[in-house]
Amino acid sequence: MKRIEAPEKIVFICDGKKCGKYSKEVRKGFKAAAKETGMKNVIEIARMDCTDNCKHAPVITIQPDNVWMGEVSGDDVRDIFSRYIL
Repeated sequence: MKRIEAPEKIVFICDGKKCGKYSKEVRKGFKAAAKETGMKNVIEIARMDCTDNCKHAPVITIQPDNVWMGEVSGDDVRDIFSRYIL
């Protein structure tokens, strides 16, 4: 067994049936923001299974801060990134 380095923060983006319809733009936005700010090695952008919050699709969570957000659009990504990641 070998321990690996963990990122400082992880943005989980729901990829369930309903969220998955809208999450591609959000995921691309977070990846672009991480690259542009030089934080690509500090933050992980990951898909997660359904969280049963479908009425708020698409849903994201930022860990380890335990921040959950719903109805996130690609237009929201920059604001979320600067508020919770930087």
